[in-house]
Amino acid sequence: MTTTKTPAPVSRRSFLTKGALAGGVAATGALAAPAVLAQAPLVMKMQTSWPASDIWMDMAREYTTRVEEMSGGRLKVDLLPAGAVVGAFQVMDACHDGVIDAAHSVSAYWYGKHKAASFFGTGPVFGGSSPAMLAWFYQGGGAELYRELTQDVLGLNVVGMMGMPMPAQPFGWFKNPINGVADIQGFKYRTVGLAADLLQSMGMSVAQLPGGEIVPAMERGVIDAFEFNNPSSDRRFGAQDVAKNYYLASYHQAAEAFEFIFNKDFYDDLDPDLQAIVKYAVEASATSNLALAMKEYSSDLQGLQADNGVTVYRTPKEIMAAQLEAWDKLIADLEGDPMNKKIMESQRAWAEKVGYYELMGAPDYSLAYEHYFPGKLKL
Repeated sequence: MTTTKTPAPVSRRSFLTKGALAGGVAATGALAAPAVLAQAPLVMKMQTSWPASDIWMDMAREYTTRVEEMSGGRLKVDLLPAGAVVGAFQVMDACHDGVIDAAHSVSAYWYGKHKAASFFGTGPVFGGSSPAMLAWFYQGGGAELYRELTQDVLGLNVVGMMGMPMPAQPFGWFKNPINGVADIQGFKYRTVGLAADLLQSMGMSVAQLPGGEIVPAMERGVIDAFEFNNPSSDRRFGAQDVAKNYYLASYHQAAEAFEFIFNKDFYDDLDPDLQAIVKYAVEASATSNLALAMKEYSSDLQGLQADNGVTVYRTPKEIMAAQLEAWDKLIADLEGDPMNKKIMESQRAWAEKVGYYELMGAPDYSLAYEHYFPGKLKL
């Protein structure tokens, strides 16, 4: 009696390589092997830029679940945390080189290649919200500009898409209260992307660190203030254990989105239906991720106050006004590069049109909140 073993999952790249090597054998009559191999699911190796415990790993799983379910099991995702294959800031290179098939990250992490990368995550806002800037990517020419930057200008062998529009990032965590620009002078502060250039110009000393390194850096005195992204991530990695003053609202990273990166050879080689699933699952996960963010970020913000002794403030208007002035100077410097200028002009035109609609059409939500929950807001 012959026993047939169930084939282990294989990557498409290794499957095609094996198929090419076996071509001569198949021609001589070994027809069963290709049929068995064809039943094995394709495995997409995807690494994130997040620690295994971060809420953003939960959000990445929402993407992988959708890919696997929509593909009917034909595509499996091997989802890995930061450092499993490469460091958090190296996922773009790893996708380009084919070391991994895909990544879940943010574009600010590779702005060292070209500062225009940061415009897809931590650039000037021009008055548009995070959803408006995500709309720019899909409806305002952003996707083509991203392709031009990555493939034409930098020669990267990748395909990229933007996911969940992130709520504006907090200014972050401070050991003592701050009231104005003078209070942040000389602070050793963690941020990433163009926000590093921005806050450096405002008198801070900036270090760019992955999320998993922030609390140890605070404990060692490498930094003495920081931001990461949101109350849930901050609480999970223990921000409340090294600082107690948390400042929400800032223009340093006011409109960001997740970045999904795919090795272009891997992506182009997918069957058309699987390629569509990989692509449109990004859009589907944006909805589920944002819903999860609204639930968890707000709950953790309450927990930080009630259970962890954190005092929550809104960033002083003096600091936010100074941020806009610093952006003006940084924009002028960046415009010397043609690609920077091209992207910023596109974003500015989009924000002027869409931001006008958003701001004119939106009621004053703070007025309604204060009406029903008096005394809670401290603006």
